Amino acid sequence: MKEEQKTTMVQGILRILLAFFMVFAGFSHLTFNRVEFYAQVPDWVPLSKDFVVIASGVIEIGLGLGLAFWKKERIRFGWALALFFILVFPGNISQYLEGKDAFGLLNSDGARLRRLFFQPVLIVWALWSSGAWQQWRNINNNSNE
Repeated sequence: MKEEQKTTMVQGILRILLAFFMVFAGFSHLTFNRVEFYAQVPDWVPLSKDFVVIASGVIEIGLGLGLAFWKKERIRFGWALALFFILVFPGNISQYLEGKDAFGLLNSDGARLRRLFFQPVLIVWALWSSGAWQQWRNINNNSNE
């Protein structure tokens, strides 16, 4: 039987905060920010912008709820959320390169550029707060022994 990766109280609080953020962001994809999120869907994506925004909103809600409430699978949800952040990153890059405005605060090239540097923070946050980062390090350390 696999031993569960322990996390600290700070990791737990930040995991729940990230989960709440994901559920809120997903809800906003489906409701009040739906059209705003179109700016993050690159024109080269061969699907309708509305479908991509709705699908990503549903995925964000699912990942957020799983990260918050499915304790036995929180590490997998941490990896899945990190992968999700990686997969949506081209949309953020596209928004910067094409100078697309959205969300009020992204109406300058500088603001869009600064936003790109936050994406790695989200990736690390998902991996660290879920315990996925520590589990990966433990596996690597054990395989080197």
